Amino acid sequence: MSVLQELEPKAIWNHFDEITQIPRASTKEQRAREWVIGIAKHKGLEVIEDKVGNIIVRKPAHKGRESAPTVVLQGHLDMVCEKNENITHDFDIDPIRVVRRGDWLYADGTTLGADNGIGVSSALAVMESDDIKHGPLEFVFTIDEETGLTGAAEFSPGVLKAKYFVNLDGEEKGTLCIGCSGGVNTTARRKVTLRAATANTAYKVKVSGLKGGHSGVDIHLGRGNAIRVLGEMVQLLVEKLYAEVADLKGGSARNVIPREASAVVLLDSAREKELKSIISQFEAETRTDLGSFDPGVEISAEKTDRPAQVLDSSDARAVVSLLVAIPHGVLAMSPDVPGLVQNSTNLATVSVNGDRVEVGSSQRSAIESSKLAAARMVASACRLAGFEVEHAGSYPGWKPEPNSEIVQKCKEVFKEVFGTETRLVAMHAGLECGVIGEKYPGMQLISFGPQIESPHSPNERVEIASVGEFWKYLKAVLEKL
Repeated sequence: MSVLQELEPKAIWNHFDEITQIPRASTKEQRAREWVIGIAKHKGLEVIEDKVGNIIVRKPAHKGRESAPTVVLQGHLDMVCEKNENITHDFDIDPIRVVRRGDWLYADGTTLGADNGIGVSSALAVMESDDIKHGPLEFVFTIDEETGLTGAAEFSPGVLKAKYFVNLDGEEKGTLCIGCSGGVNTTARRKVTLRAATANTAYKVKVSGLKGGHSGVDIHLGRGNAIRVLGEMVQLLVEKLYAEVADLKGGSARNVIPREASAVVLLDSAREKELKSIISQFEAETRTDLGSFDPGVEISAEKTDRPAQVLDSSDARAVVSLLVAIPHGVLAMSPDVPGLVQNSTNLATVSVNGDRVEVGSSQRSAIESSKLAAARMVASACRLAGFEVEHAGSYPGWKPEPNSEIVQKCKEVFKEVFGTETRLVAMHAGLECGVIGEKYPGMQLISFGPQIESPHSPNERVEIASVGEFWKYLKAVLEKL
């Protein structure tokens, strides 16, 4: 029996149990879409599917609330698909294996998908409910939030009728999110020259054991970036041992701080002892540098199949130099909101495909000009290393409106339900409500959710008790708006 079947509130956990069985990687949400549509049609509700695959469902008001303003409940169907290297899991076919540890739910070596599976499940619970005294409702289930906010970016103006927009993608209990950062992706590409390998032995140098995490939520926590660490390691091997570089690989998505990265380097076998010594020393230095922020870092080197070709030495030096020099991390803190990151950049991916090297990164800021300035800075570093640069996937931030009607009402409801004051926050991560809200001037926005920690990594977890509190609060909000 699933560990979820014994949990309360069943209205949410039963749906979450179902969604953990449905593969829903970004851009592969078809089965999840069919599942949502089936539930809506079973209830006899109006269903709209837009051109990119977003789903809009309309539910009439509870009797007596017909004159209330229309409210949107919104969440995204996709999830980040990350796993530990020692875990066998195919996100295209395998269900998520949920485990319970005390009052927390985890997955067994993979991401859990509580982001945004809990939000989607709560929206479906409201959709199926008959006892919540809500006004007219619109439900929006978007696609491909995690890799590009595609569903939100392509969402059509004029479809929604709502006055209030409630995003269910919050991850900090007891808070109301009233603003977020915008972002942009920067991709750098360089054509390299390949030549015949001359050294007789190949080694796979691997960086692992890092925490990773969400490039918006966790960027300020001082965690290691596996690609940066790998770049520094390979640079030392090139400089000290004249290593040849055949491959570089790391990262999985633009909004994930990379946890693992690897390179294939070639040396004469007589220098293996020197290789191991340099790696051991660098691993110790990296652990000292990261300290308690990311104590689990490991760097290893194992023999592997010898490739026939390697990058020309000048190209190899330029590429690894970029991985060392490209900015990563917090660029500026907010002067107005204590503890809030204002500008950041994430070195996210690196890959070698034939004679092409590609480096991916993303930049975030609540200030449009600062976001673009960060992207230009990263692009400048890439061009100095001989890369061509492309910017894509830009999306706007969401300006906080702390005195808006929806914020004030939600604050009042929180005090009524819990007897304490809520805390208003803004996020450095991007939220879809800002992107969709830009298409609907005058629509008032807010976001909240349960306690979800370490999203976008196999350490992702959700606090069970907080889901019950979230459900209690959501129902109360819907009855007051």
